Amino acid sequence: MSTYELPRPEPQTAEHLRKALLAAGFTADGLLELLGAPAYAALARGETVPALRATRGDGALEGLIRLFLLQQPVPAERAGQLLPLPEALADGWLARVDDDVHATVDIRPYGGPDGEDWWIVSDLGCAVGGRDGAHRGGEADREVVLGVGGASTTLAGLTLRGPVRNALDLGSGSGVQTLHLSRHATSVTGTDLNPRALRCTRLTLALSGAPDAELREGSLYDAVRGEGPYDLIVSNPPFVISPGARLTYRDGGMSGDDLCRGLVERSAEHLAEGGYCQFLANWEHREGEDWRKRVSSWVPRGCDAWIVQREVQDVAEYAELWLRDAGDHRGDPAAYAERYDAWLDEFARRGTHAVGFGWITVRRSGARTPSVLAEEWPHPVEQPLGEAVAAHFARQDHLRSVDDADLLAGRFVLAEGVVQEQVGTPGSEDPEHVVLRQQRGMRRATSVDTVGAGFAGACDGSLPAGRILDAIAQLLGEDPAVLRARMPEALRRLVEQGFLEPAE
Repeated sequence: MSTYELPRPEPQTAEHLRKALLAAGFTADGLLELLGAPAYAALARGETVPALRATRGDGALEGLIRLFLLQQPVPAERAGQLLPLPEALADGWLARVDDDVHATVDIRPYGGPDGEDWWIVSDLGCAVGGRDGAHRGGEADREVVLGVGGASTTLAGLTLRGPVRNALDLGSGSGVQTLHLSRHATSVTGTDLNPRALRCTRLTLALSGAPDAELREGSLYDAVRGEGPYDLIVSNPPFVISPGARLTYRDGGMSGDDLCRGLVERSAEHLAEGGYCQFLANWEHREGEDWRKRVSSWVPRGCDAWIVQREVQDVAEYAELWLRDAGDHRGDPAAYAERYDAWLDEFARRGTHAVGFGWITVRRSGARTPSVLAEEWPHPVEQPLGEAVAAHFARQDHLRSVDDADLLAGRFVLAEGVVQEQVGTPGSEDPEHVVLRQQRGMRRATSVDTVGAGFAGACDGSLPAGRILDAIAQLLGEDPAVLRARMPEALRRLVEQGFLEPAE
């Protein structure tokens, strides 16, 4: 990591820099066009050689890529043709060494959801999370600020994007989530334990031309004690379950998964009625415990929740992942083995055999019978998922408000993008089973019987569910009363999972 001081977020300099970056095409689309897909993807993985080869020309975009993304020195004379050099030097965006200038921060183009051109500011060499390790072993690296990685974009895609009054970003880091929130929240507050991260957030907002946010130094909710309530809380927290807290951006410094548990348990205190809290999390899989029951028990009273486990790693895989992230694999083998052993000791002490990774959304609904769903879904999904998250909770509200008689009196429509697949032996007259598959959102699949398939296909909103079942019973020669009695459970499942939607 560089020892450079962070720039000063002077609005005028940031505006002049932004205009220069736009004029040169230093945008997400501009990068892709110049570098090509392979080099662009390699750069996202932290591999710079393909991008170095693609930027041998003397164009403005090549120069900016080499300066801000590849951390290569650029002759001062050339830099002066690309950027407002005196201002950039005076405010600390660049540093001069003899006849060359160097970037003091990584500036990465980032495309907003509606085609906005944004830029994320992070520490040099830390624009992406650590396949080769962001940590370099120095004490200063404890406060390193990473840029945009897969976790950042995952959370951004999950977040509900309807207009809100107050929004809170817990652990703002380089400011990615704060930047997104600035588009649809009247007031945005960002917190971070690391003061360097708050400065990077302010730089990201200034360079991207976004409104400034209220920034608070402190640990998670403690930084906003007495403030709020908030309509929307988001967090990509330091969720890594580790022995100790070596790196501020990832290690929570609490025992096991207590940090994530605390985020859930304390969420209701800070949420407005109807407000949402959305974050990424790790949780322990302990011997003799069902992870679903354990994580669901964190949800506070009066709140609905949707907990989705996307991945599970055994403790050895998990330790290796984060040891590589810290760069320990490139150091002294004995020290690496000692740290690896410490991770396994900690997991053994806690009875942890695996670690789950996923998303948690909590909604303060005030419901007497809250909807708390914890499920495993490791399959591909379609991002962004914000609308799918909102629809999930809307469906829970509907199902909670109707009994079986009301359900059968309701009208439903097949959700957009649902297709039917028939599975069976080639040449057979009838399929062995029928699968309904979503092409959008969570992209779920579920097996249904002949009645379920016929019912879903007939749902166009024109007839009540009970009338459709009566017609199917007549076609199949079954007793309509029997069919009506057994169908509500299956119908609730199809609605809950988003295959059918209430027509009203």
